[in-house]
Amino acid sequence: MPTKLLREPLVHFLILGAVLLFASNLVNKRTSGDTRQIIVTRGQIEHLEDTFTRANQRPPMEKEREGLIRDYIRGEVYYREALALGIDRDDAVIRQRLRTKMEFISEDVAAQAEPSENQLRTYLKEHPDKFLVEQRFSFIQVYLNPDRHGNHVAHDAQQLLAKLDRAGGKANISELGDPFLLDPRCDDLSSSDVAKDFGDKFAASLQKLPVGKWQGPLESGLGMHLVYVSKRTPGRIPQLDEVRDAVRREWANDYRLEANGKFYEGLLKRYTVTVDLPQPPPEQKAQAGADRP
Repeated sequence: MPTKLLREPLVHFLILGAVLLFASNLVNKRTSGDTRQIIVTRGQIEHLEDTFTRANQRPPMEKEREGLIRDYIRGEVYYREALALGIDRDDAVIRQRLRTKMEFISEDVAAQAEPSENQLRTYLKEHPDKFLVEQRFSFIQVYLNPDRHGNHVAHDAQQLLAKLDRAGGKANISELGDPFLLDPRCDDLSSSDVAKDFGDKFAASLQKLPVGKWQGPLESGLGMHLVYVSKRTPGRIPQLDEVRDAVRREWANDYRLEANGKFYEGLLKRYTVTVDLPQPPPEQKAQAGADRP
């Protein structure tokens, strides 16, 4: 089948339908046909041997292979007898495992989809926030501890700001302000890194400051800061080549979710669903009637 045709969503849903039909026919044969005959094919034996080899890093010996076949037959007998007794019908664990297997069928087929170049470009254009290159900052900050300055923190900040403003970006900040856990000079930090270190409020305020001028005080989770932004690189939407792998992953994840949803919708159309909701207790009915205008 041509590669281009394999990329078409319709082809994947047709494959899903074929798999579902095969599974349905297989179940019908097992439940309504000759369930007394068990045939262990060469393919099944090879699968048992491969599973053993992967688990033990060696192929099975002759007696081990015979044991694998005996265990497979035992499992098949119990499986068929359990189906005949209807044991699977009201078991929540079995129902969940069967549901998971059906979802795996859908996901395995969807995983074969390979996006075209145009699909990747379209996905990037429609979901720019997922791949946005963040705004970045280089700045100097001088910290003022509210516990040390008390009610005078605003006044002290203005006095210090005037002193820093006269010195500009060459101000000697080593003896200014109060001790702070972080380096006073921050180079090329992303907006999310700034928010992580200083808080969302500080990061939002930093975006509005002019470059090349002392400003403040800006509030962080730890106190007040006088800030000199030396460089600000604006955020941007990257080119596809910069984020191709990330776009492909996100596209594949969204495609898988969409394929699973459509697969389920197709299955649901085969059923008539009736939901018999329980009646509320009399006192609740009376209260509902009293609440109506």
